Amino acid sequence: MRRSLVPPLVLLAAVLVGGGLRSTGFSDATYVSTSTSTATVRAAADWTAPAVTAEAPASPLQGSVTLTASASDAESGIASVTIQYLPPGTSTWTTACVDTTAPFSCAWDTRTGPDGGYDVRARATNGAGYTTVSEPVRATVANNVLVVLADPGDVVHGTVQTGATVYNGGVLPWLVSVQYAPTGTTQWKTLCSGLSAPFSCSWPTTSYANDSFDLRAVATSGVTSVTSAVVSDVLVDNAAPSVSMVDPGSPLSGTTTFAASASDAGSGLQQVVLQYSRSGGAFQTLCTLTSDPYSCRYATTALADGTYGFRAVATDVAGNTATSATVANRVVDNTVSSVSLDDPGAFLSGTVGVTAQANSSAGVTSVRIQRAPAGTSGWTDLCTDTTAPYACSWDTRAVADGSYDLRALLLDGRGITTTSAVVSGRKVDNSHLRALDVQTSNGDGTVGRLDQGDSLTLTYSTTIAPGSVTGGWTGSALPVTLRLRDGNLLGTGNRGDALDVLRSGTALPLGSVALREDYVKSRRTVTFNATMTATTVTVDGAERTVITIVVGTLASGSGLRTVTAASTVVWTPASGVTSVTGTPCSTAPATESGPADREL
Repeated sequence: MRRSLVPPLVLLAAVLVGGGLRSTGFSDATYVSTSTSTATVRAAADWTAPAVTAEAPASPLQGSVTLTASASDAESGIASVTIQYLPPGTSTWTTACVDTTAPFSCAWDTRTGPDGGYDVRARATNGAGYTTVSEPVRATVANNVLVVLADPGDVVHGTVQTGATVYNGGVLPWLVSVQYAPTGTTQWKTLCSGLSAPFSCSWPTTSYANDSFDLRAVATSGVTSVTSAVVSDVLVDNAAPSVSMVDPGSPLSGTTTFAASASDAGSGLQQVVLQYSRSGGAFQTLCTLTSDPYSCRYATTALADGTYGFRAVATDVAGNTATSATVANRVVDNTVSSVSLDDPGAFLSGTVGVTAQANSSAGVTSVRIQRAPAGTSGWTDLCTDTTAPYACSWDTRAVADGSYDLRALLLDGRGITTTSAVVSGRKVDNSHLRALDVQTSNGDGTVGRLDQGDSLTLTYSTTIAPGSVTGGWTGSALPVTLRLRDGNLLGTGNRGDALDVLRSGTALPLGSVALREDYVKSRRTVTFNATMTATTVTVDGAERTVITIVVGTLASGSGLRTVTAASTVVWTPASGVTSVTGTPCSTAPATESGPADREL
């Protein structure tokens, strides 16, 4: 379920008050902002959202039925429960009733809408004003003869079982055919025909092109024929991904980066597993990766010294797998001395911790951690540590913004120095103007699916010049286009879907927001009409600019998906936006504050 977010200014206060960027939750609070540094936050007595569940009605539904929900709140109690339904083929929820007294229920005359599959949900509001929306439940309305084709899934491969159900067929015998057509066309051809109850159809997808298809079922009894709703955009994918293991080098010691290169032209990559095998033995997992780059750091001290082979196994969303060639005869040797630097991250600001791993059979006397401007040999000590864990704090504000290399030097008990591999190109960026926070909010649509009424909020660390976003803009409501692109188009993998904002077909310099989940089908682009505004708020005496993009109607494209897994979005801003004094924005990314949730 998704709890409704508090108003933007309250949200901003929750994020910023106290100086933190990683709030763990939000309360009902009153936030007052003025053009001065005055700010007031008043906590409500009830900090907890209610619990609510929509109860699934027994299908098929006919005539007038009762919809029910259960809701509870241990603190301020339930003020109201709204029960809603989503008719087939629409994106707008219809309110069946609002009930203020348990048991929460209402009558629904199913004859007022078309037959077909409906979603039903409940929205509970407690006495403090918090709202929780339940997960939707499915219901089939059949006031007339209705044929429903089972959905085989967004992506299929191999031999797939599908079938149909005929409702209100009476005692007459029915025959069903299942048909297919290339997505978006009406070139219907027969997949299965002459099916009698239970109307099961086997689809050998290997005999079909790796492409997207629409499916439907047609039920016939005598001269009566009924056609199901179309199950659209089913992707056939029987092509394996491509994958290759990157040579990690030899000998290997300390903590080492292992990586693979992988791609998939069909349904997109689901995961890449990096594996190792000692001296021809069984392969075991180093790490499992679900997004690009497909790499991980692994402490080779966990492996016995010896000769190893390394490989990668890629699996796409359809379930096709491919195994890379083995990079063989690589030696792991930690018997003498090994040292490695842990990657502190691509973007560094403020004070950061830098750590190293060190091991020596002669004993570790000390570990020095050093920095140098990227690509140079001008190494400067950050610290020397004599006891594990080997670490130091680096105040990056003491150096100029720019790119830096890092390394560690191990001095062992024999007086021999061993130098780690260089962690290169870490960017120090302490710009005053930077991305501070990013939030998404569901409007009144389906949680986990981008639709009308949803919003995206980008918060900058200080005030910006609106005209740097787009010429002549003052921050007032402006029509724009919100673009959602599948990660496979961007080279970021199946869960790398991203949002950006366009005006007149050109991307605005707001950067992009990685949703880190699969919101649109493989290699699809969907655009929405949207409205963008900019406001300035004051928190603890500091002025911030908040840009809000509210999603409007669908403009183009298809293939939207409803996400069931929580994620934490990441906003990577662009340098084209400037402060009121002309300072360009840092390109350091900002991660959504608060707990992971189903975005939009």
